[in-house]
Amino acid sequence: MKNARFTIVLAFLAMVMGFCPLRAQYRSGYSELGDSETVTALKKHVSTVSAAVMEGRKAGSEGEKMTAEYITETLKGYGLDIISGESGDPFGIRQDNGDTLTSRNVCAFIHGGDKSLRDRYIVIGARMDNLGTGTMTVDGKTIDKIYYGANGNASGAAVLMELARMLQTNRFLLRRSVLLVAFGASRESFAGSWYFLNRSFSDVSNIDAMINLDMLGTGYDGFYAYTASNADMNALVESVSSVLQPIKPEIITKEPYPSDHVAFYDKRIPSVLFTTGMYPAHDTERDTQSIIDYETMEKELEYIYNYSVALVNGPKPIFNPSDVLQRADGSSGVVPYYDCDVKPSFLGSTDPRVFLQKWVYTYMKYPQEAIRNGIQGRVLVDFIIDETGKVRDVKVLKGADPLLDEEAVRIVSGSPQWKPGKLRGKKVKSEMSLYVEFRLERKGTRSFGIKK
Repeated sequence: MKNARFTIVLAFLAMVMGFCPLRAQYRSGYSELGDSETVTALKKHVSTVSAAVMEGRKAGSEGEKMTAEYITETLKGYGLDIISGESGDPFGIRQDNGDTLTSRNVCAFIHGGDKSLRDRYIVIGARMDNLGTGTMTVDGKTIDKIYYGANGNASGAAVLMELARMLQTNRFLLRRSVLLVAFGASRESFAGSWYFLNRSFSDVSNIDAMINLDMLGTGYDGFYAYTASNADMNALVESVSSVLQPIKPEIITKEPYPSDHVAFYDKRIPSVLFTTGMYPAHDTERDTQSIIDYETMEKELEYIYNYSVALVNGPKPIFNPSDVLQRADGSSGVVPYYDCDVKPSFLGSTDPRVFLQKWVYTYMKYPQEAIRNGIQGRVLVDFIIDETGKVRDVKVLKGADPLLDEEAVRIVSGSPQWKPGKLRGKKVKSEMSLYVEFRLERKGTRSFGIKK
């Protein structure tokens, strides 16, 4: 009976993958005739991954396994090298009752073309699993329900697959190598990403950064980038956003949703989460394709592609220096800016850009010698905001030129009082790192930092 059921399931999946008109929870109509090829592909991926036959893709379930097989087949069809098996890279999770469930990751690979960087990696990931099935009582009757997870996270998996296609098509542009990973058992304490980093992939020390794609289907409510306030990853978001894009993410300092990027933070790997944020149907049976905004997903995909290429080809980002660098004075009790329950604020705002706009770029003096010699660049400055709100211990982590470095330290050191950060209701010393930018526009003029 079980084999017969599994045969029927595989037949259904094969029909869906072959563009069969049978689509669970998806209303066909003349409106589809105007869809772009990308939107058509995104709809196909979401409809397949969130289909009723997947039964909510609970970690270790047959639905999660079939999702892994679908993603594997899709990525293989797009020409990527698959480094996991046909059903993914399996791993076991010990349950409280002593049983072990088997989940799996899907891993694909695109070779970088730069001899000096092709052994360095950027990981791009999305979770596969969701809550599975459950029961509810209505008017005294027990009703089965499926947590379809169209947005959580069939949407992220769909963007992952189409991003893989775009990167593979333009692989000659890529300097570093790219690992694309669909993580299993993310809802089980990020077990798939933990397994990838601690058991499966042997060159973790060569991973320069990670991009996480989670819940990208409700773009009508916004599009966000969360980096745990990493200066380099934020700067890249701003840089990519500064050129013409169909959509631009808002950088946020509060984590909207814990996901697989958390495991990469534990390994001190700079990471960015792209998401459209929480939504009313999250973790309910109403999370179906009817809530997905595919046209905005296509725009998000284009932005994420551009960000990915810039990250793959750009300088290695530093992992939040306040975490990894030992303070010269040996001081302790310093909380990284992004770890504060209440973040430090300047002129009423916790956004570091306000400090740059209202103080740094307003009162900074571009060194005359630097102007004469055409010197410009970005200076990464680290400093502490103590319990009284005073800025102290300002130092350069990544310099541009001694003249610019000195001015960046001077202006940050002269900062007016901040409102200190808090952790568990208590004022704390907090540490922040940000870039101070010196930019020459034309002879005899100068420009500071970010556009207002």
